[in-house]
Amino acid sequence: MIRNAPLAHPSALSLAQLSARAREIFRHIVDSYLASGDPVGSRNLARLLPMTLSPASVRNVMQDLEELGLIYAPHTSAGRLPTELGLRFFVDSMLQIGDVEENERARIAAEVEAASKDHDFPGVLAEATSLLSGLTRVAGVVVASKDNVRLKQIDFVRLEPERALVILVADDGSVENRVIPVARDLPASALTQAANYLNARVSGRTIAEARENIEGSRRAAQMELDELAARIVEAGLATWAGAMGESRQLIVRGQAHLLEDLTAAVDLERVRLLFADLETKTEVIDLLERAEQGEGVRIFIGSENKLFSLSGSSMIAAPLRDSERRIIGALGVIGPTRINYARIVPMVDYTARVVARVIGG
Repeated sequence: MIRNAPLAHPSALSLAQLSARAREIFRHIVDSYLASGDPVGSRNLARLLPMTLSPASVRNVMQDLEELGLIYAPHTSAGRLPTELGLRFFVDSMLQIGDVEENERARIAAEVEAASKDHDFPGVLAEATSLLSGLTRVAGVVVASKDNVRLKQIDFVRLEPERALVILVADDGSVENRVIPVARDLPASALTQAANYLNARVSGRTIAEARENIEGSRRAAQMELDELAARIVEAGLATWAGAMGESRQLIVRGQAHLLEDLTAAVDLERVRLLFADLETKTEVIDLLERAEQGEGVRIFIGSENKLFSLSGSSMIAAPLRDSERRIIGALGVIGPTRINYARIVPMVDYTARVVARVIGG
């Protein structure tokens, strides 16, 4: 069984930290594990590598990889195996995803479409799951979306300038990761503020309920803002700038007069606070909507697989959506950590897309 890594999350590592020889040695260790499950030693690695290295040099590099938490020795004087951290790092940074073969695409499409003529939605899912299991030689799994899943925590992690990872932790301990698009100019602090704002309000609510609650609060704040602003504008102390539906701001005139009118000054400060509050709520609602629509196949390795609590397994799943793009379930497979990720990831993705197309009409 693959061992837990002693170090932090793989996002703390990058390919740039590994030399070319370290990457090559690490790749061969993982490839050997995925092919046979057996540890590989320095002498065998020295013979397999495309570069000329002595077993002693290979051992030195393996020591470095072990200190990074990417590999470990199952017992004294043995070869090395990847840790969970190492396998996650390989999948995220080094895995070369293949494509679904044409004959497999045709079979998947034909069988799913045939199932849709004889079965309702659960029946189509059952057939698709059996099909995936047969093609991948591991267990198929389907999860129906539960509208009443209550959230415990939500976090946002910037992955790239225009992509972020949403981490949704449910009350039942299950964890789901969704990749969402974000504006390139959205500061990292905005993601942190959104997470803090949500975690103070989201506990015990579904994501839809949280969004509805914040939207209701935003509408109330907007009404209050409109009333206050109208009062200040009517008094001739300020004017609105910007057309309806666009970003608006209050242009203040006669600030000295405002200072003389305590009520107007208090109103203006409240307007300023409401503007800030509305901006926060709008950003949070936008992030929640994106989280509901996050794309991509999810890969859970070892102890990351909270749904089944099997540290020796991996799960690969893709979301299923209805015609309105709402997530209604997930389709995938579960198997040993040394499953063929390069082949299975695109197969799960393609099957989920075919199912979504069929049930969406």
